[in-house]
Amino acid sequence: MSGDQQITKIVVVDDDHELLKLIGMLLGRIGAQPHLFLNGREAVTFLKNETPDLIILDLMLPDIDGLELLRQIRAQSRFDNIPVLILSAKADPATIGKGLGMGADAYVTKPYIANTLIDRVRLLLSTGRQPRSPSDQPPPPSPSN
Repeated sequence: MSGDQQITKIVVVDDDHELLKLIGMLLGRIGAQPHLFLNGREAVTFLKNETPDLIILDLMLPDIDGLELLRQIRAQSRFDNIPVLILSAKADPATIGKGLGMGADAYVTKPYIANTLIDRVRLLLSTGRQPRSPSDQPPPPSPSN
């Protein structure tokens, strides 16, 4: 690695302390610098001053709902090119569809296989956010009078 290469920063938000440590260890093994948060508020505070290369987000958090956190991230243009991977025990098609429709780039369900998660992380880091075709976009909100 040359001296001018940046270390990949990945934000992980999950309220399961043991799972968070495991994900941090897995990310460290691929040379990423994990920034681990047990709740959404801590992550929001960090993201005010930092722009990571990837965000891994649980949906069931103790303070801010993960979908609300995703909405806040996607509302800021500086995160337009930052992929978001949802890692959640919520495996129903409606929740998966909603997360992807709100701007997540991938969805992995818990329990997960470590290699599956790392493969998805590597793919998102190598490809970045993929532009969506107009048919993939959710409809714009209707103007309220």
